[in-house]
Amino acid sequence: MHYHSRLNDSKSQKETFQIGNSLLFGKTNKILPSYNSAEALAERFVNYFSDKIKNIRDGLPGGTVHKPANHNTRSLLCDFKPASEAEISKLIRKCAPKSCDLDPIPTWLLKLCLNELLPGITHIVNLSLSTSTVAPDMKLALVTPLIKKALLDPEILKNFRPVSNLSFISKLIERVVAKRFSDHLASNGLNEIYQSAYKESHSTETALLKVQNDLLLSIDTMGGAVLVLLDLSAAFDTIDHSILFNRLYDLGVRGPALNWFKSYLGDRKQTILIDGSRSTETNLRFGVPQGSVLGPILFTIYTRPLGNIAKKFGLQYHLYADDTQLYVSFKPSDTESIQSTIGKVEQCYIEIKQWMDNNMLKLNGDKTEFLVVTNKKHSGAIKSVNLDGFSILSQPSVRNLGVIFNSIMDVENFINAKCKAASYCLRNISKVRRYLTHDATKTLVQAYVLTKLDYCNSLLCGSPKFHRDRLQKILNYAARVVNMVPKRQSVRSVLADLHWLPIKERIDFKILMCVFKALNGLAPVYLADSLVRYTPVRDLRSRTMDLLHEPQFRLDAYGGRAFANAAPRLWNKLPYKIKQASSVENFKTKLKTHLYKQAYA
Repeated sequence: MHYHSRLNDSKSQKETFQIGNSLLFGKTNKILPSYNSAEALAERFVNYFSDKIKNIRDGLPGGTVHKPANHNTRSLLCDFKPASEAEISKLIRKCAPKSCDLDPIPTWLLKLCLNELLPGITHIVNLSLSTSTVAPDMKLALVTPLIKKALLDPEILKNFRPVSNLSFISKLIERVVAKRFSDHLASNGLNEIYQSAYKESHSTETALLKVQNDLLLSIDTMGGAVLVLLDLSAAFDTIDHSILFNRLYDLGVRGPALNWFKSYLGDRKQTILIDGSRSTETNLRFGVPQGSVLGPILFTIYTRPLGNIAKKFGLQYHLYADDTQLYVSFKPSDTESIQSTIGKVEQCYIEIKQWMDNNMLKLNGDKTEFLVVTNKKHSGAIKSVNLDGFSILSQPSVRNLGVIFNSIMDVENFINAKCKAASYCLRNISKVRRYLTHDATKTLVQAYVLTKLDYCNSLLCGSPKFHRDRLQKILNYAARVVNMVPKRQSVRSVLADLHWLPIKERIDFKILMCVFKALNGLAPVYLADSLVRYTPVRDLRSRTMDLLHEPQFRLDAYGGRAFANAAPRLWNKLPYKIKQASSVENFKTKLKTHLYKQAYA
């Protein structure tokens, strides 16, 4: 009952995972290098992280000449509108309950006393906005070294990355500024369409759905495509502030608003925290704070020109924070097409490398990944490319934002990874099942197993049934664990009682949710652009059925799986009443009921 009550009282998914981790995996000690003095180790880390950035920047030529961008900004952002108490209250209530050691009081207590503290907090936020000043104590980051992978040698400092923690009030001010800055970009059409990080309604899944769609269509129409995944070193930490301020100026940020950003980035400091001991504070002359709200947004502004370089060479691209994907179609049976494609990729890479050198970003040629996707008939059409002196071999598969793409664009590798991760968690839950209540078990299974089965499952649309059956077996096993059903007993009624959709319906549900949002302006533009409403030539009854045009394709295994082709087929089969739902929540409820009846009728 202890864990049951704790899980019931958890207020966020993160808290649920913390409770579940302590139950399923036991306490895990922080992995750190061996040390006699925590303070001495903290000093080693702070010096290492500072020297790393200095060495990266010293190895770059720099010297970019800033050219003003040709943005037709309809309005300027010269100052930030003051925040109301209602806005601040809403932001605070939406914040996670975690706290930082720099906070004078823990976040949970601040929320508890919000009515009394709200006027003072609102005044602090508005004072920062009106004076274009961020106080020095709000520009200190408390950094914890975190090992990149558990199997790496902890005695080597380069195997650790810095995880920053900032004070609650400083991040609250950032949220207010981020809202006003984002509104300015949206109202002036200044957002990069193919940047999916830190934007409402965008995610890794929408980004990957777009890239997968384009690659599948390339195989269906041309026969193949090349995908290049670029790798950067400490991308957030080497940004040059003067270049960033020029970017902001080009986007219409002027006067007090620009001065606020200068104050926000100027004179920042960090200190390393290990076992309660802090290192000396060091100055951060470059970069944007990673643990912040604004830092990642500013990084996406900084790297905006990358898209123009890709377009110059006829390549498609997609960005997700510091992950950059470049891809282009080619004909595997045409030698001239192969040579032209290799030339485009190599020339584009050279120009991107030069741009990054000039803008103080380090591109790792030896860690850049290269994948050639074709059908099985044309595998091996391109074996390697030369990227600025590095001969990069085509890989059999690459990990792309948590999803595995392979050279024939089937889903086997991705399914294998899903099954392995979900099975591991499910086995641990089954070991402690007898000590848990039904509801507590269901919560853990939903948090640890169903989330893994559902992650990016829209990419599985149109995949062969034998692949989906492997995931269905795990879902069946999960239902048996929750309801303690014997192995030989049918699980169909158990799934129905739990109101869990089968795997195929879960995939269809995700795709149809994307379509509804795209048609109603609630999804990324790049997904909406791939859907075309059906307009009959004559005045037929189908004109009022809210149908989508179903494009023609050649290959079921490729063109048939692409979002642009599969989504309209699923949408057109939906009853008209469901399509006309008044809101996302209303559509979601009606759609799940429809698929549930379809699966368990």
